[in-house]
Amino acid sequence: MNFDIVIDMNVDDEAKKVIWSLQNNKRSEEERNVFQPTGKKPIHKEIKYFVVSFFVLLLLSFLLTQFSTENEEICITEDFCFFTKDNAVYYTLYVFGNLLIIIIGLFIAYKIGKKIGNKLQV
Repeated sequence: MNFDIVIDMNVDDEAKKVIWSLQNNKRSEEERNVFQPTGKKPIHKEIKYFVVSFFVLLLLSFLLTQFSTENEEICITEDFCFFTKDNAVYYTLYVFGNLLIIIIGLFIAYKIGKKIGNKLQV
């Protein structure tokens, strides 16, 4: 097997830098301009990912409540209390809130640790 790779080294005199080409400038101007910007704005998928992760976390919260076997009373405030088996929606939202607090806390700790690490880095 003989593999021949043609490496064309052109030197641009104005920029004084070496331009490497593995294609030996075989493409025409029309072929070079195929991948031009279309003028359309790129689609931002952050909102989609946020909504999907929100619903996945809510589903996970519901599944975690199904493992509970005891009927416990949970009081969020002095006036607002509910039982875990009687009010599955409230209990799911309660578990969802706790998971959200943990995730946000971990994210904030990561950001703070990253800033401290960057300041201490030599």
